[in-house]
Amino acid sequence: QVQLVESGGGLVQPGGSLRLSCAASGSIFSIKNVDWYRQAPGKQRELVAGITSGGSTNYADSVKGRFTISRDNAKNTVYLQMNSLKPEDTAVYYCNADMVVVTAGLIRYVDDQWGQGTQVTVSS
Repeated sequence: QVQLVESGGGLVQPGGSLRLSCAASGSIFSIKNVDWYRQAPGKQRELVAGITSGGSTNYADSVKGRFTISRDNAKNTVYLQMNSLKPEDTAVYYCNADMVVVTAGLIRYVDDQWGQGTQVTVSS
């Protein structure tokens, strides 16, 4: 009933840009903290960026100055603008959110809601 869907991934050349979206659907009361993670083949999943309900942001050192996380609460969507992409940015990108949802007329807090991921490939 409530889910996160990532979109916007694809193939891009080094130095290019992509804008990822993480859209929540269903009976959503509010979205709290949202994080973007990525996982490359053979590597551990790592935190890329995060944004709080108050708008505070944090970034991994590897993406600082290149990536920007933002949110549009009216659309229940969080974005990750990725500029100056490098081959090492290649990974499946996932969003994770803390949300307040409505299920069967009951309000509950979901601590970790994951999307299905979207593939980002940076290559010439």
